[in-house]
Amino acid sequence: MKALIALFISVLLVGCASTPPMPPAASLFHDELFSPPSAPIAPDDALAISPAMRSYLAVKSISRLRPVDRRRQLIDALYRGDLKLEYDAAMTRTAAQTFEARSGNCLALVMMTSAFAKELGLRVRYQTVVGAEAWNRADDLYISIGHVNLVLEEALDSGGFSKSTAGPLVIDFLPPADASRLLTVSIDERTVVAMYLNNRAVESLTQGQVDDAYWWAREALRSDPELLGAYITLGVVYRTRHHAEWSEQALRRVTDREPDNVNALSNRVLALRDLGRTAEADGLAQRLASLDPHPPFSYFREGMAALHAGRVQDARRLFAKEVARAPYHHEFEYWLAVSYMELNDADHATVHLTRAMEVSTTRKDHDLYAGKLDRLKALRSPQ
Repeated sequence: MKALIALFISVLLVGCASTPPMPPAASLFHDELFSPPSAPIAPDDALAISPAMRSYLAVKSISRLRPVDRRRQLIDALYRGDLKLEYDAAMTRTAAQTFEARSGNCLALVMMTSAFAKELGLRVRYQTVVGAEAWNRADDLYISIGHVNLVLEEALDSGGFSKSTAGPLVIDFLPPADASRLLTVSIDERTVVAMYLNNRAVESLTQGQVDDAYWWAREALRSDPELLGAYITLGVVYRTRHHAEWSEQALRRVTDREPDNVNALSNRVLALRDLGRTAEADGLAQRLASLDPHPPFSYFREGMAALHAGRVQDARRLFAKEVARAPYHHEFEYWLAVSYMELNDADHATVHLTRAMEVSTTRKDHDLYAGKLDRLKALRSPQ
């Protein structure tokens, strides 16, 4: 990969509601530069419940009318019963698609749970988790991934009282286990829908479907003009198509709102260099370096360079530093395992390869690491 090229996309960021509204996003759209989307984009599908989902509720006998805590019934039916749902970050599905596939990432699982809950007449609140940002990459594309969860409450009766004496129930799909203690910010349902659309834009980009990525990002901003991550996605789309001027304009919207947003700054530096505005780019690069001297994947890139140069001990140390600050990233664990194998330390290699398998976020990666782990164990077995 090109070590100096880093495109950062913030998938699940949301603007602060107390700040002035963003200018109209429509001025940033240039539809004429892109082919029509390969399939219709329907924001209303994100949280729509399907006939199969309604049938499932009927089979599980969860009713609006029964005087029980239907929230607990719903969670038991969805996550402790026979559905056997899997966490899979390969794509962000709609609520109905998640139910059909029996798998999804945290946002998809939130949307599916919400669709069921609203069908039962429960009250749903959405939250973005502060400080839970994780990172992933696809070739030269670096992706910042936020985290959302939801809160379920019984609906109020005509007198303003809840049907349940229990407090709000926080539903979260990733560690830590005690989701009620996470620092969170409430978000609107339109923001959740925009997050779904923006996720699809990012996923289209990683698959080389740039035209589709534009239309998904455009629809995300139409759904919620306050979703800062969608401006960053749009900026990356424009730069991918060599429209650096439009890229810089989209990214500037974010830095005007959040001057210290490192994801937007990183991409603005690249767009300004494309435009030949070197002095501006250098100034932002210096600011970025002061804000984030060791950006995500920096130790990893240095570790890969050390490994290729034969400096295996240095590589092991650098990979370990990435693991320490991102303990749930499978790729860091895998390359730490590789460095231990290069040092003929099969015990530590097995530990970290096992960890890579455990924290992998797609079935494909899980199976890949499981196969490597089986081969490693076979090599260690006495003949």
